[in-house]
Amino acid sequence: MKRKIEIINKSKCIKFPLKDLKKFIHLLDEKLEENLKAPEGILSIAIFDDADLTKIHIDFLQDATITDVITFDSTEEGFAGEICVSAQCAKDSAIEFNTTANTELCLYIAHGYLHLAGLDDLCARDSKQMRISEKKALTILSENIKKDIFKFS
Repeated sequence: MKRKIEIINKSKCIKFPLKDLKKFIHLLDEKLEENLKAPEGILSIAIFDDADLTKIHIDFLQDATITDVITFDSTEEGFAGEICVSAQCAKDSAIEFNTTANTELCLYIAHGYLHLAGLDDLCARDSKQMRISEKKALTILSENIKKDIFKFS
């Protein structure tokens, strides 16, 4: 049975069909190795612009810097956790990293998903494993969804 996914879009710079983002998460649930899968349960994805995600960063992590993704693990039974991402950051970073805003935002979501699976990226060894796993997630995306999920304005 496919997990329930709750999606909130508070960003002013993107539009997307909810079913396409849900399909991406379901593909990760289905195709990633067991040790890379987020825990079972409802998964929440919240998409913001920089100002709102920075406010969350301040409120919960006491850090006033702009960030691309914040992941909240859950201790509540039946709830896997929440991934909060910045669409505005993805749009801005795509230019810097010579990619598309769609790919960048999908990377943020995959990154948050992998954090829920227990991966971290604080030290060099862990960061290397995170980059390898992100690449796997984006390969799953490109092999199974042949169009952009997100449309940026």
